[in-house]
Amino acid sequence: MPNPYYQDEQVTLLLGDAIEQLRTLPAGSVDCIVTSPPYYKARDYGVDGQYGQEPTARAFVEQMVAVFAEARRVLKDTGTCWINIDESYRNKAALLVPERLIVGLQDDLWWVRNKNVWHKRNAMPEKVTDRLSHKYEHLFMITKQARGYHFDLDAIRKPITEERKRHDRNADLNRHTYAAPGTNHGTGPTSLHRTANPLGSNPGDVWDIPKRPGRHAGKHYATFPIDLPLRCIRAGCPADGVVLDPFSGTGTTGLAALQLGRHYIGIDLDAGSHDLAIADLAKEVIELEIPA
Repeated sequence: MPNPYYQDEQVTLLLGDAIEQLRTLPAGSVDCIVTSPPYYKARDYGVDGQYGQEPTARAFVEQMVAVFAEARRVLKDTGTCWINIDESYRNKAALLVPERLIVGLQDDLWWVRNKNVWHKRNAMPEKVTDRLSHKYEHLFMITKQARGYHFDLDAIRKPITEERKRHDRNADLNRHTYAAPGTNHGTGPTSLHRTANPLGSNPGDVWDIPKRPGRHAGKHYATFPIDLPLRCIRAGCPADGVVLDPFSGTGTTGLAALQLGRHYIGIDLDAGSHDLAIADLAKEVIELEIPA
């Protein structure tokens, strides 16, 4: 690994092009990738070599497939990769960038395990009158193999509601007296009553997570809420594992990794974004070290 832009016991930040920096990392060295690449033609960050400004959507997708091919080499066989990507519009047409990307990744031998929807219930209103406003983004979960990857569903289950608890209590009281079709009347339990897992329910593939005010208003606009990487890391990265974000930006994924006790490697082309991340990551470490 070359000289990092920043490094401490838990965090390593690498400065430069994503593919070039990924090539410096050992094969099979990270447990989980959580990232949000620059959206196609969404913003010009004014940095030479930035992704997202390719001449066509097809060229952008080809570039992203190349980035994730190198990320695939770095990821352990048991690893998971989570990609947040949004749609782009040109000449009043949706370019289907997320769909193009996930098909391209599948063709490049990734296993597509989930096409999650991030529902932004407090999304900024759009000034459009000839189509419906856009209120969601995609969050793909992909893996290197069909089975045997790390996935901890219990870590992200939804808490059981009081209504469901009451339902299960009533079901338990009635399970020996309910006459199910085709059974002896009142002689035993019936399969018609299914109680919830005590740890909670599967959160499903629609994630209702509100946007949060940007940590660096006026300096970096395209940050996702920390709730997204927190859920991805809880589910997809083992304890004390290594989380990688090849488009680190201001380090939101890194903050989530630190909160959960994981190690973090962030790559970004912009030194200014790394500087903002370093300040936040240092503050997070200080807060974590304060006794409860």
